Amino acid sequence: MSEPIIPSADFFADVRSILADARRAAYTAVNSAMVAAYWQIGRRIVEEEQGGAAKATYGEGLLRALSKDLTAEFGKGFSLANLKNFRKFYLTYPDGGKSYALRSLLSWTHHRLIMRVVSHSAREYYITNAEQENWSSRTLERQIETQTYQRLISTQASVSETLPAKPTIRDFIKDPYVLEFLGLPEDPAASETEVESAIISQLQNFLLEMGHGFSFVARQMRVSTETSHFYLDLVFYHYVLKCFVIIDLKTTKLTHQDIGQIDMYVRLFDDLKRGPDDNPTIGLILCTDKDETIVQYSVLKGSEQLFASKYRTVLPSEAELIAELERERRVIELQQNGGGE
Repeated sequence: MSEPIIPSADFFADVRSILADARRAAYTAVNSAMVAAYWQIGRRIVEEEQGGAAKATYGEGLLRALSKDLTAEFGKGFSLANLKNFRKFYLTYPDGGKSYALRSLLSWTHHRLIMRVVSHSAREYYITNAEQENWSSRTLERQIETQTYQRLISTQASVSETLPAKPTIRDFIKDPYVLEFLGLPEDPAASETEVESAIISQLQNFLLEMGHGFSFVARQMRVSTETSHFYLDLVFYHYVLKCFVIIDLKTTKLTHQDIGQIDMYVRLFDDLKRGPDDNPTIGLILCTDKDETIVQYSVLKGSEQLFASKYRTVLPSEAELIAELERERRVIELQQNGGGE
């Protein structure tokens, strides 16, 4: 009697990989086909509505009749609400195959979230990053709700809605940062050690909030001179910009002493730790509040290495966040014009 043949681990792993790749390819193909189909349905709905005598009444009746017929033949997925989404999808991207949205690998759930974003440039940002960073639909929803794109734009030297083709660190700094996932209260404020520990325990979410390009290096990194030891709260490396980023956590309002400290840390790091192929180190103070007069009349103004941003440990309402972003825009405009707040 012959011995039973036992496949090697490598052989079994290869077969599993082939099947997994095939299933992913099949899902991607089906997803792309359905997204394209939904856009085409939306186009036909709009075309048919435009031929109706009384647009609003005709359109509602048309969608109800279509929903009934499609559901009877194809089953779920063609409710009145979904057909309205198909129509909105087409109206959001009327250029058809030229639209980046229809060429992306995102699911229909992703597109339903993105097409509700008003700004064209913001939609492009969310499409690009959701695809490149492999965001789940839940992650995408949080990024939109916390207005990630608008928070990035609010820190730009020129108040526009277009990120440059060749980014600098300013294109990756947000203000404010929203850290509700840390599970910390805002009042009373947590200690710096508690905030730091919470960040480490939620490192994946923190990196997501920091944005594209950041990778974790160390906590409480020691930098030593001949006479002293210094401990840096958090150190990251930005692999797009090829530079280290030092984060100094503050649970109080920004002070000039805080700015002096991060300035010294950056100089120390550049002198003692930065490699020959690394770009100049960046220092970022995360604080609970900022005195814009201190920002205006300190080395932070116009610096390409030192920054300060506020952070929130609870999720602000949309109105609060919009008000905060508008305030940041006004401050930047005033600083550009040579004035204070």
